[in-house]
Order: sequence, then structure tokens, then C-alpha cells
Amino acid sequence: MTLLRLPTAVHLPMPLSARLFLALLRKIRHGHLTLSTPDGTQHVFGDPRDAPAATLHLHDWRACRAILRAGDIGFADALRAQWLDSPDLTALLRLAIRNETAVAATVHGGPLARLWYGLRHRLRRNTRAGSRRNIHAHYDLGNAFYRAWLDETMTYSSASFEGDWQRPLADAQTAKYQRIVDTLALVPGMRVLEIGCGWGGFALHAARLGIEVYGVTISQEQYAWATESARAAGLADRVSFALLDYRELSGQYDAIVSIEMFEAVGEAYWPRYFDTLRRLLKPGARALVQSITLADAQFERYRASSDFIRETIFPGGMLPSPQRFVSAAIEAHLDAAPVFAFGRDYAHTLRLWRDAFENHLDPVRTLGFDDAFIRIWRLYFAYCEAAFDEGRTDVMHFVLKKPLEQPQ
Repeated sequence: MTLLRLPTAVHLPMPLSARLFLALLRKIRHGHLTLSTPDGTQHVFGDPRDAPAATLHLHDWRACRAILRAGDIGFADALRAQWLDSPDLTALLRLAIRNETAVAATVHGGPLARLWYGLRHRLRRNTRAGSRRNIHAHYDLGNAFYRAWLDETMTYSSASFEGDWQRPLADAQTAKYQRIVDTLALVPGMRVLEIGCGWGGFALHAARLGIEVYGVTISQEQYAWATESARAAGLADRVSFALLDYRELSGQYDAIVSIEMFEAVGEAYWPRYFDTLRRLLKPGARALVQSITLADAQFERYRASSDFIRETIFPGGMLPSPQRFVSAAIEAHLDAAPVFAFGRDYAHTLRLWRDAFENHLDPVRTLGFDDAFIRIWRLYFAYCEAAFDEGRTDVMHFVLKKPLEQPQ
């Protein structure tokens, strides 16, 4: 570690939490961190010649206590309060992931905080009323907000660039939709259910191919947008939408599609979700579920507490690991397997969203969102981008099949 005294030093006492925080940073072994502190000192932790490089500016010693107490949740609180900042949050978070074992307290927080946030998370149960509250907290921020930075397909899930990183985002989203159509061998005349239809991107794509789609959402904003989009596109005879919880569905379908809705189901309700898929599929029919996943080795720690995403962005959210997803589907008497993983594509999708968000801050502010909100959403984009780039999370297509003969 090297020290450099900055010329504008402001001499403030260093509390114990700050000394503990700096002691943890001395354990960095991969890459290096440049840290400026409220007393005007600059520290370099790790090997300055080693990548990745990241920078963190501490403006208030209280940030150290917040991070040591609550890990990434405390970091988010400190960022919101402007006690710290970084010129490249993604680089900072990638550095934290690579050094997670050495600096675990700065990522996961203390044991009491982990216990407390784990309890808070479990209390946000995804009952029908709870799901509506949790979805409203994120997806009903307003269509104008999402329209400011999503592509013209209004797709809020990972695109598939198929190795062409110069491909326009809208084209990559359409490619993802077509991959789903091809994987399920959907053809004109088939009747398809989409659980969690978003703003209607997949449903409209499939309807243009002559496929009949029934999409459901519990977001009022998404329902209004999707319904109007179908009418404006002249596809209302092939696609329809309903403001409906998946547990209220009936009938049977030739196929089911569910794109990044599973993360909002909640572990306690996974059996009900998979039972619903089996009940709604015709014998021998298949479903494709696109879900963000967590590495199997990380799942137990993850499920025991909470994190920045579940506390601040997606209340009630819960990622599966691939093994847990497949096991839960099999318990519901569905054949299941992952068929496609494209986490790097999600990292790139997030970079494009983040760039678009930054380029439309004036419209976002005009909608009434303040700078504290903007700082948290910057962290949200960076947090997810770093996780996908570092392989901490992935995004997968799982194909599930209802057997021709049902178990007795």
C-alpha cells in the first residue's frame, strides 16, 4: 500500500470503523483500488500494476460504518447519502467480486445485519397482494420512465447478440424472441401463453408470425402499454393481454413462455409456479422460461439474507441456481433442462441501458425522479453488469416439458 498526502487535506478524526475498513482493503490481492478519504489522504490497495483498477472517493467516514454493517446494502445507502462515490461503479464492483473472499465484510456486511435483512426479505412474501405491491414498486414507475432508456421494442430483459456486439439493441432483442420461437418450434395457429408479458415485446413478435398469444401481467402500466401497442399494430385479433396473476389462469395451451418473471415468484411459491405450468400445458407441450440464475455454490449464502437488489430495486425477488430451478421443476413432474446460457449478452445489454439512461437524465428528472434516485439506478445497472461480466450471475433459457402421461 502506498500513501500520498493530497494538498487540500482536511484533517478529520478517523473513527474505528474507518480503520477496520482500511484494514480489510489491505487484503486486496486481485487488481488494485485507489481510495481517497475525508482527511485528504490517497491510498492504493493491491498492486498498482495489476488489473482491474478501481477508484473510490470517501466523502464521509460514516460510509465505512454503513458498509461494514450492511455490505452492499450499506454501500447503496452511503451512495444515496453522497458519503461516497466512484467514477466507475462497474469497475469498483468487479474488483469487489474478485476479492470477495478477502473482503467479505464489505460485500455481505455483519452477521446481525445479514440476519435482519434476511428476515425482512422473507416477510415480503409473494402472495397475490404481496406480488402486486412488489411489482408496483418497480415496474409501475411509469411507462415514460422506461421509454426514456429502453429500445423501441420496450424490452426489459436480456438481449441475444449472438457474438455481434455492434448489433443494435432492438435487433438483438428480436433475435432473442426468435430464438424462443425456434426453440419451442412455434408455428402459425398455435395458442401460446406468456406469463409476465412485460410491455408486449415477445407477444407482438410472435403474433406477427401468425401465432396466437395470450399475455398476462400484474403491472397496470405494462398492461396499458401492451394493449395499446397490439391495437396500434393491428394485431389485436392474434394477441390479447390481461391484468392477471399467474395463479388465476385456466385453460390449456400449446406452449408457454415466461421471460424473466420467475425471479419475482419467490422461493416459497416455486412449487405453485411449476404446478401452474404443468396444469396449463397440453400433454407433451413445452414451456420456455428465461431466468437470471445464481451459481449453485452461492445459493445457500444468497437465500439466507438479502442484498442491494432485493432491498432497493426488486422487493420480494429471488434468483434460482440452475440446479435448484431444474430440481423444483422435476418435483412438479416436468422434464426440465437448461438449453442456452448468455450471461455476457446481459452484461452488454446493461451497458447499453446504462448509456441510454445517462443520455436521458433530463427527461428522467422532468418526470420527478431526483438525484438520489438516479445514483441508486446507476448502482443498479453497474451492480448487475459487474455480476454478469464476472460470472457471478448468468441468464438461461430452460425448456420444460409436460409428459404425455401424468403421474398417478
